[in-house]
Amino acid sequence: MSSAALWSFVVVAFFGVVTPYDVVRVLGAAYLIWLGGSALWKSLPRNRVDSDPAAVVVAGGRLAALRSGLVTNLLNPKVGVFYMSLLPQFIPAQSQSAAWGAVLVAIHLTFTLVWLPGLVWAAGRARTFFPRQRVRRWMDRITAGVLLGLGIKMAVE
Repeated sequence: MSSAALWSFVVVAFFGVVTPYDVVRVLGAAYLIWLGGSALWKSLPRNRVDSDPAAVVVAGGRLAALRSGLVTNLLNPKVGVFYMSLLPQFIPAQSQSAAWGAVLVAIHLTFTLVWLPGLVWAAGRARTFFPRQRVRRWMDRITAGVLLGLGIKMAVE
């Protein structure tokens, strides 16, 4: 950063003309409005580029997907942080902590083994619904509207 830019920033921040928060807020609002406007523009019939949703190729099959998910979860530090920070508070003070820890981990694994297959099933069903052109157009328009609304709200605050 040049010294002139730094001093300009310091003077503006010192005299309270514009705070750094306001600069970031306005830039963020402008970006959200630009994202929403461009998404809305692209969703209009005259600006649409039709693509074939069947052109998506899944490489490797089920074994590659299993390997990818397993490596991702094993290398994810959030799981270890979860077990180290959240679970100990649910272990009673006058008990065998290893046994209670095993029970809590078993509960977590049970919920995971019930939730994830359901999630995969729902994603498979959604894969036949969401690639439809009409659904994609409306999803794009709704998302663009949300982005525009958030950007405008952020700009006027």
